[in-house]
Amino acid sequence: MEIMVKQKTIKNEISLTGVGLHTGKEVTMTFKPAPINNGFTFVRIDLQGQPVIEADANYVVNTQRGTNLEKLGVKIQTPEHVLAALVGCDLDNVIIELNASELPIMDGSSKYFVEAIEKAGIEEQDGKRNVYVVKEVISFTDETTGSEILVMPSDDYQVTAMVDFGTKVLGTQNATMKSIADFKDEIANSRTFSFLHELESLLENGLIKGGDLNNAIVYVDKEISDATMENLKKAFGKDKISVKPNGVLDNLTLHYPNEAARHKLLDVVGDLSLIGVRIQGKIIANKPGHYVNTQFAKKMAKIIKIEQRNHVPVYDLNQEPLMDIHKIMAVLPHRPPFLLIDRIIEMSESHVVGMKNVTMNENFFVGHFPEAPVMPGVLIVEAMAQTGGILVLSTVPDPENYLTYFMKIDNVKFKHKVLPGDTLIFKCELISPIRRGICHMQANAYANGKLVTEAELMAQIARKQ
Repeated sequence: MEIMVKQKTIKNEISLTGVGLHTGKEVTMTFKPAPINNGFTFVRIDLQGQPVIEADANYVVNTQRGTNLEKLGVKIQTPEHVLAALVGCDLDNVIIELNASELPIMDGSSKYFVEAIEKAGIEEQDGKRNVYVVKEVISFTDETTGSEILVMPSDDYQVTAMVDFGTKVLGTQNATMKSIADFKDEIANSRTFSFLHELESLLENGLIKGGDLNNAIVYVDKEISDATMENLKKAFGKDKISVKPNGVLDNLTLHYPNEAARHKLLDVVGDLSLIGVRIQGKIIANKPGHYVNTQFAKKMAKIIKIEQRNHVPVYDLNQEPLMDIHKIMAVLPHRPPFLLIDRIIEMSESHVVGMKNVTMNENFFVGHFPEAPVMPGVLIVEAMAQTGGILVLSTVPDPENYLTYFMKIDNVKFKHKVLPGDTLIFKCELISPIRRGICHMQANAYANGKLVTEAELMAQIARKQ
């Protein structure tokens, strides 16, 4: 069952300063409130033009030692712990400003980001949250590593992570989040971890400049040689380092016996935010990692995009319409043969649904084409614009004294032919609120259970001269 939930952002902006784990660079990060349907976006304020990179799975370029995004040459490194905090705090829209490419590691968990968000405050927005309800099992397997992620139907967003690194020191661990409400108390403070053998090569290759022994749990899976011990002391500025009985370096005390599995779950939550919509379903991640997480996110995003594109709204055409042809002609200046809508079925402040029965008697079929009649695409766009015109003219008290004019048409796609006998349904939704008589809409036309035409339309209403 899908539950109607409003979108959320933060009330006030708030900044944190820290160091990037891999670059070692100090970075200041500022969370800012964002408008509805913004999603999570990163802004590089240190670069010319302050480029924006959306938290989108399609921008993932590298998953070595974290998730890395890149758009038009602009990079965002290791955003997963911040994204997990944003999802874990039940947010939809936040702008994250950065003065460097890599987000601060803090203590290697999401704890400090959650605390900052709670300090900034959370507020509901006047927009419905986009939730994808999982209806069948969807999975992705990395054949090389045997890692697998799947999602199955559920009444809530749940995540289970199972880790097995084939080492005695860590063994097999599981962690489960039964609801996003559990994230703050049970998952957020779980820190990143590394094995000693990984740490050695990272230190040798200069890839862990910002790491100190306060932001990573180090599992000792082999004997520490004297040379390695000296390297570790030097790298972390410590006089003495030793190994605890549980096989962990003595820098940290574990928050939970299964902290590694909880942190892997945290990574899954962060990486899957790159899908771009909320998921209502149960995620089961076996041996998750950034590669398998982000590949699964890409697969999910693609499936959702195709389903949403092909999702045809269903309307009862036998019901009395909101506006019949007479009411339409009282609002629109168009007249036959150029009035291209027959009914208005539904309308709110932000959307309108219209209808047209396409018959063989249409004037345009005389020449387009007599032997193979097809409705001209430009007239489908015009019909969508007339439907949108009803919405925009509903905002003035005397619509009969106004005309609507096209300002711009973008991203027009014609997907299927419209033939005599078809019933066309037009749905226009505002992309942004109507301001100064300017209306920016996403318009879709449907026939025979398919999306036949889509376009972004911009129109302006002007008083008749």
